[in-house]
Amino acid sequence: METNIARSAARARMGTGLVVAVLLLPFGGYGLARAGAVPEGAPIVLGLLTVIAGFLLLPALCEERAPYRHSSSRLIARTLTGERSVDLDRITTVRLLTTFSYGGAHRTVVVRDIHGTRLGLTTDRSVGKLRRAIKKADANAARGAHVPRVSRAARAHLDPAPGRGLVVHTVLAFLLTTVSGSLYVSALIGLGGQ
Repeated sequence: METNIARSAARARMGTGLVVAVLLLPFGGYGLARAGAVPEGAPIVLGLLTVIAGFLLLPALCEERAPYRHSSSRLIARTLTGERSVDLDRITTVRLLTTFSYGGAHRTVVVRDIHGTRLGLTTDRSVGKLRRAIKKADANAARGAHVPRVSRAARAHLDPAPGRGLVVHTVLAFLLTTVSGSLYVSALIGLGGQ
């Protein structure tokens, strides 16, 4: 079991490292363009392609994909980086990740357990199991049991009355996405103009 957890964590780190390397690739391309190894416009084209790939891939690395399995205390799902298993009795953090596309906001509940395994929950069944696990942990808090840290936005999203309290989170997520994307593209263009 421990080797599977370690293997899963290593695959997750490798996937994240690959996405970060792709996002940094255009900056290396500028060095190659200045040395004359690649055409001058190549880093800008590469940068625009990587910004799209990076912002789409990075959030999707830990999202659950079918097929997935549930047990009484575990969520097991396939992700882009392989199979991940989260222990619902030993959750450390729960947060809400909001991304945007043409269809609107896409919400993923990201749960991390004591082993460091991170899984993005997107299905109603998985979110329901997580909701019950958090209620159970909150009830056991009176007896001194560990209580997971659940972000305010995640609590609002997991609330049975959906939509309450998510406006600020959605606005901040949208601003963070647009500002960071704009800064990345500005840095690429700024380097291209030198």
